[in-house]
Amino acid sequence: MDETVHSVVNSVGTAPKEGSRTNHPERTKANILAVAMQEFGEKGLAGARIDEIAAATDTSKRMIYYYFGSKEGLYTAVLEESYRRMRQEEGDLNLDNLDPEEALRKLVAFTFDHHNSNESYIRTVMSENMHRAQYMAKSELMSDLNLPAITTIEKLYRRGVMSGVFRPDLDPLDVHASISALAFFNVSNRYTFNMIFRRQPTTPAEHTRRRDSVVEMIVRFLRAD
Repeated sequence: MDETVHSVVNSVGTAPKEGSRTNHPERTKANILAVAMQEFGEKGLAGARIDEIAAATDTSKRMIYYYFGSKEGLYTAVLEESYRRMRQEEGDLNLDNLDPEEALRKLVAFTFDHHNSNESYIRTVMSENMHRAQYMAKSELMSDLNLPAITTIEKLYRRGVMSGVFRPDLDPLDVHASISALAFFNVSNRYTFNMIFRRQPTTPAEHTRRRDSVVEMIVRFLRAD
């Protein structure tokens, strides 16, 4: 058992008492994760402070350590929850009910919009890349959480090839990487890109144009004709 958790459990025998908050442990954990996503996204693992997360969630460091074990444990949980949410939203797209090209367009547009609306997610993934994915590697859930992303593309790509819409011999993992790269860059490099080329922050209309361009780029890459 993690030393931080061990000391908390030994001091009280059960979960630390935090008033009415203990009546809803899942709600408390969800609240902690939501605030921690912002904290780690803004400051990374090294800069994030458990004190600030505790204050923003009206809980305590003791409670956070009880649920997550350590600062690193909370950071790993944030990574897991970030990917879990994205994959769940992907699963809700019901792509199997669409023709292959329409399904591909919907998936690419979703990925682009998701990343654009979740800058803390992008920044946390960037931070984990700085750590060379060492905390992801410790997660027992990460691989299983992300397998559906490839399965989804494999299924719609296979349907497209069988119907003659998509060209054969593409690697679904490579397709996934291309979609991710185009959507990710739009957020990860937005500030440096805008500064270098003296662009103003993207307007909704510009966002739509860029998203449509990315969607079209991926669709044309897969098309058989």
